[in-house]
Amino acid sequence: MEDEGSEKTPNVLEGDSMDQDVESPVAIHQPKLPKQARDDLPRHISRDRAKRKIQRYVRKDGKCNVHHGNVRETYRYLTDIFTTLVDLKWRFNLLIFVMVYTVTWLFFGMIWWLIAYIRGDMDHIEDPSWTPCVTNLNGFVSAFLFSIETETTIGYGYRVITDKCPEGIILLLIQSVLGSIVNAFMVGCMFVKISQPKKRAETLVFSTHAVISMRDGKLCLMFRVGDLRNSHIVEASIRAKLIKSKQTSEGEFIPLNQTDINVGYYTGDDRLFLVSPLIISHEINQQSPFWEISKAQLPKEELEIVVILEGMVEATGMTCQARSSYITSEILWGYRFTPVLTLEDGFYEVDYNSFHETYETSTPSLSAKELAELASRAELPLSWSVSSKLNQHAELETEEEEKNPEEQTERNGDVANLENESKV
Repeated sequence: MEDEGSEKTPNVLEGDSMDQDVESPVAIHQPKLPKQARDDLPRHISRDRAKRKIQRYVRKDGKCNVHHGNVRETYRYLTDIFTTLVDLKWRFNLLIFVMVYTVTWLFFGMIWWLIAYIRGDMDHIEDPSWTPCVTNLNGFVSAFLFSIETETTIGYGYRVITDKCPEGIILLLIQSVLGSIVNAFMVGCMFVKISQPKKRAETLVFSTHAVISMRDGKLCLMFRVGDLRNSHIVEASIRAKLIKSKQTSEGEFIPLNQTDINVGYYTGDDRLFLVSPLIISHEINQQSPFWEISKAQLPKEELEIVVILEGMVEATGMTCQARSSYITSEILWGYRFTPVLTLEDGFYEVDYNSFHETYETSTPSLSAKELAELASRAELPLSWSVSSKLNQHAELETEEEEKNPEEQTERNGDVANLENESKV
C-alpha cells in the first residue's frame, strides 16, 4: 500500500506543476494582448520569425498606423469642438460649414416669419395704412431672404425693419451678434485648416534607407534628411525612437516599448541648420540599444526606428513636424550615403537625384560590443577592420618565424664552439 501511495505521489506533483504552468500570468493574459504582442511573446516565437512581415508603427509617409477603438467617452470630443472640426476630413468640414450657415438662416427666417404672422402683417400686405414689422415681407421665402441679408449684412434696401416693432429690433440685435460669432468660428476653423503645416512636411524628406558603417573609428547608425523648399525650417531639431517589444525580468510584456536613440542631444548636434541635406548620426556605444547587434543578428530583430523632425515654418511661424520610420529590412549594414552637395561657380548645388543613393564600404560585421572587446585585447583603434587586424597578426607571426631560424643557428653555432673548446 505504501508503494502504491509513493507511486501516486509523483502524479500529483506532475498535476500541480501542470496547473502552475496553466495559471502562469502569461498564459492568463495572453488572449487579452494585441495580436502583435501575442506573436512577439518569447514562448510563441516561430521558426519563421525573421521572415515574417513586420507591422509598422509609423508609416513611411509619417502617418501613425494606430486606430483607436472602443472609445466610450465620446463626449470629450465635443468639449474641444474647434479641434474636432479642424481634424475632420475636408468633405465633412465643408458639409458642416454649409449646414451651419443654412440652419442659422432658416432658424432666424422662421422667427421673422412668426413675428410677422403673429402681428398680423400677412393680413395687411396691401394695406398702405398698416405699418408692418418688416416692409415687403409677404411670406416665408421673403422672411428667409431677409434673414440672409441681415446676417450677411448685404442690405439690398428692399426689405427694411421699422421702428414700430420692438420684438423685431431685439431679434435683429441677437441675429447680428450670433451671426458674427458663427462667422468668426467657421471662418477661423477654415483658415486654420487651410494653413495647417501638415502640407509643409511633404517637402521635408527622409532617406529611404538607414545605414550602419564606421565613422571616426566608431560604428554609427545614420540616415539623411533634407528640405526641398527655399524657405527654411526655423529652429529645426531631430529625434529618434526605437520601437521594440520586450519582456521584463519579472515576466511583464511591454508591447511597442519606446527607447530614445541619442542623435546628438548632449552635444547639440540634434539642432539642425537645414539648408542642405544633412546626415544624422547615432554613435553605437554602451548606451545604445544596438550595442550588441551584429550584421548577422540585425535581420532577425523585430524593431522599428521612428525619426521625428520638428521646427517652425518660416513663412507662418507655425510648428511643423515630419515623421518617418525604418524597419530592419531598410537598415543597410556596411553602406554610406552618396554625397549630394557640389561646389559650382559661386554657389553650392544639391543633387536630389542622389539623395537616397548609397554605396558599399568596408565595415566589420561584428557588433560594437565585440569590436570594443577586440580592440581592448589587441589595443588597436576601432577604425581598423577585422581583416586588417588578422593580417597584421599574420605578418607578425611570419616575421617571428623568419627571425627564429637565424637565432637558432646562432645558438647552435655557439653551442658547437663551446663543445670544441671543452674538448681542447
